Amino acid sequence: MEIFSSSTEDAPYNFHSSLLREYDLRGVVGETLSAADAWALGRAFGSLARRRGAGAIAVGYDGRHSSPMLAKTLTAGLAASGIDVIDIGRVPTPMLYLASHILDVDGGVMVTGSHNPPSYNGFKLALNGAPFFGTDIQELGRIAATAEFENGRGGSESISVFDAYVARVLEDVTGSRPLKVAWDAGNGAMGEAMSAVASRLPGRHILLNERIDGNFPNHHPDPTVPENLKQLQETVLAEGCDLGIAFDGDGDRLGLLDSKARILWGDQILLLLARDVLKRRPGAPVIGDVKCSQVLFDGIAAAGGQAVMWKTGHSLIKARMKELGAPLAGEMSGHLFLADGYYGYDDALYAALRVISILQSSDQSLAEFRDSLPAVVNTPELRIPCADERKFEVVEVVRARLAARGAEVDDTDGVRVRELSGWWLLRASNTQDVLVLRCETADEAHLRSMVDRVRSELAECHLELPAW
Repeated sequence: MEIFSSSTEDAPYNFHSSLLREYDLRGVVGETLSAADAWALGRAFGSLARRRGAGAIAVGYDGRHSSPMLAKTLTAGLAASGIDVIDIGRVPTPMLYLASHILDVDGGVMVTGSHNPPSYNGFKLALNGAPFFGTDIQELGRIAATAEFENGRGGSESISVFDAYVARVLEDVTGSRPLKVAWDAGNGAMGEAMSAVASRLPGRHILLNERIDGNFPNHHPDPTVPENLKQLQETVLAEGCDLGIAFDGDGDRLGLLDSKARILWGDQILLLLARDVLKRRPGAPVIGDVKCSQVLFDGIAAAGGQAVMWKTGHSLIKARMKELGAPLAGEMSGHLFLADGYYGYDDALYAALRVISILQSSDQSLAEFRDSLPAVVNTPELRIPCADERKFEVVEVVRARLAARGAEVDDTDGVRVRELSGWWLLRASNTQDVLVLRCETADEAHLRSMVDRVRSELAECHLELPAW
């Protein structure tokens, strides 16, 4: 085991103002994120972890070119704070989460830029079996700025959890109907695990962009953007596949296509999983974020579940799941959380295998499932530029105005307004200086009318809704 010593000369350190986010730390390498930030984070997180009784932390990193350097410097900072580090190497984020459950560690740090462009990178944190976000992340900034570091001599040891991860995600695969599946890792960190898992499944499996490459040479690794799914759509149609599966850059978000190459969005995937889970867990709560379709919440109730609408954000969702004992949750963004037989974190490969199991055990195809859903029309997520210091105020002003008019408003996260023809949502982004709008109705005419009403609400706040 390599041993690192602490330094008594650590000076106060200030992170760039944009680096400390609500759910993680994220920046542009060479501009707002550097090796110095990784060192300071290691010192601050290691110090806080020790004060909360932690002794060992697992560290993993994704396939970006800057990730090994950031992970090495982070490791040195953690160890200099007296933390022992288990280095699990280049992995997708769910593999780091699994390591925090099966290894003798008290938390984990994943070096990842997730689905962002190649120049970005960042850190996702977990401690003592819980997500690490919000005020905890801000506390790291305070510790670094005041240099209130613990000192010690931690060590670093390399352990692979690759085989354990592959075996574990395959453990719950059921059904025997062979399927033809196209898989697209987007050259992200899930590529090697995806390949290993696909080789062990029945049926025929076609792999795309499985080689990990931090330049993402074929397309951007974000399956929520239709443009990034074109290659997979072409393959599904050309090869006559039953479905197509896509992952984001660090493997915690899932994209799905049916046999007609139509996209199933996060809330539609969640409903498919919910119907299956609720057969075993009748009456259980199932959580969807506020951006999800009403079709989801109505569908959960129809399947005998308790539909719970909650705030957007993977850390917030995980915390709510633990609070309610929910076996399943998900977001429009493709984060899917399964605590039904699994650990409750967002693992896109495991979620994909649960989808495959449902299809292998059923006569219904994915396309038939999609066709069975009520038809609705909706906008994409419309982003309205709004200064950070003003965005929450605008939402509150709109909420108060609507309440005064007697509108049906849910203020779980922003304002979600229920109308006869559908609903619309306005919320402040926790990670960007924008307001996010989404509208859903039964047809295009009602949708245009709804958007015009929201445009008027925003105009009263001197904000302009972008064209779409």
